[in-house]
Order: sequence, then C-alpha cells, then structure tokens
Amino acid sequence: MTARIKPLTGEPLAGPREVTPASMAADRRKFFARLEELGIASVTVEHEPVFTVEQSRALRETIPGAHTKNLFLADRDGRVALVVAKDDARVDLKRVASRLGFGRLSFGKPELLGTMLGITPGSVTPFALINDREARVRVVVDEALLGFGEINCHPLENTATTRLAAGDLISFIRACGHEPSIFPLS
Repeated sequence: MTARIKPLTGEPLAGPREVTPASMAADRRKFFARLEELGIASVTVEHEPVFTVEQSRALRETIPGAHTKNLFLADRDGRVALVVAKDDARVDLKRVASRLGFGRLSFGKPELLGTMLGITPGSVTPFALINDREARVRVVVDEALLGFGEINCHPLENTATTRLAAGDLISFIRACGHEPSIFPLS
C-alpha cells in the first residue's frame, strides 16, 4: 500500500512513501529495549555485513558461544517456519516438515520474509520474532544449541552479532508469543 501525507491544503507534502510491514517493524533500538524490559543481558559486536554462514566463520574466533544459521522456510500451503540451528548443523528439511506436520519445505521468498518478520535475506534471526505479533511463524530450535552457555544471532541486521544465554533465547522466543519446538536437527 502507498500512503500519501497531505497537509490541510490538500497538496502532498512529499512523494509517495511505501508503507509495508517491514517498514513498520521493530528496529534494533526497539529490540534492545525489549531485551532490557525482559531482563535479558546481552553483548553485541558490530562487524562488516555477513550474508552466509561461510562469511561469518571468521567471527567464531572473536565472538565466544554457539553461532547459528537461521532458515526461513515455507510449504506450498503457506505455512512458515523459522529454524534456528547450530551453524554447522546439516538440517534435514524432510524431518522438520514431518515434525511440524508441514508439506515439503523450501526457502521462503524475500517478500514473505519482509512481510512476516520485517527483515531482509541475510539478516534472518530468531530476534525477528518480535515482529510476528500474530505468531504465524512456527519456530524450531536445534536441541544442540541448548548445550551451549551462550548463543549468537544477528540483532535484526547482519552488521552485528548479539550474544545471550541459551535459556534467555528461549525466554525471548516465548515472550514474543511463540512456543518453540526443540529437537535435534542433524
């Protein structure tokens, strides 16, 4: 939808502005405020943008804790899942689909990602669940992650990494209205 802001004279103040769920989504400031509100301690490290697990491998040496790969997936019926896995996990998508009762899963389209989670490809993160107020996205967390004291994820943008306690990640997901399915992914 396009919104035009008009002054009392009836003339537009500026050109059309695209209003999308992504443009109305929580930003990093709101995300960090929510962590504080929940009493969740975190540490964030700024870095160059990383779009893939391969590109982020160098961060392992400088940022302690488990690193993640996050998959935004959809089936043909429009059901959507966010899979939060250890960065080196081999995720069996057939197993995930079966456990969730979904059809064959494939990567969700960027437009759907923006609409549902308010983020762009390369920035997929469980922290984006803050934007899924209707809890439409099913969440799967790799059981292996919970064996680590701390977990690292992007704070809605791929130019930083935020580390928090593993239990706090689960608490955050629940505070966003989602009950994660937790099971081994590989």
